[in-house]
Amino acid sequence: MDTPTSKKLDIIIPAFRGHSQSFLMVLDGISEENALKRIEGRTNHIIWMAGNFLDMRYALGNVLGLNEEFEYKDFFFQGKALDESFTYPSLQQLKEDFHKISPLVYQKLLAATDEELEKAFPMGMNIDFFPENILNFVGMCIGREDYLCGQIGLMRRILGYEGMKYDFDKNLNY
Repeated sequence: MDTPTSKKLDIIIPAFRGHSQSFLMVLDGISEENALKRIEGRTNHIIWMAGNFLDMRYALGNVLGLNEEFEYKDFFFQGKALDESFTYPSLQQLKEDFHKISPLVYQKLLAATDEELEKAFPMGMNIDFFPENILNFVGMCIGREDYLCGQIGLMRRILGYEGMKYDFDKNLNY
């Protein structure tokens, strides 16, 4: 396993890599048609969930100093509500973007210093037990990725797909 510069990220690095694996495994085999289905018009579709996952990766990268812009930001920025009038990107387009941004963010996580992680990062939460800094933003992004993979996993089952297989790709190093 890669060793981060900051010991504060010892738990984040395996989580990030695990989420990269989970993201690809939970989407495995989902058709483009099914990726746009909603349940009783009440749920987000898988495309929205995958796009929100990527929005988290881009946001994390930006906070860590990357200047990459998510091509589909207007659809997903900060959990923007699903809008059925939009023509969303395909699952394939989102997977390609995932492979573009994820290794860059991973390298930024490995290089982050304690000083960088402790920098203030206002999120407007105003919760006394939650310091608004880059480290806690990183944690929030990791938590959101977990949540979204779980949501996609549930959608898999509802749409009649088998549960996610845990066929880890040992060559995926981000």
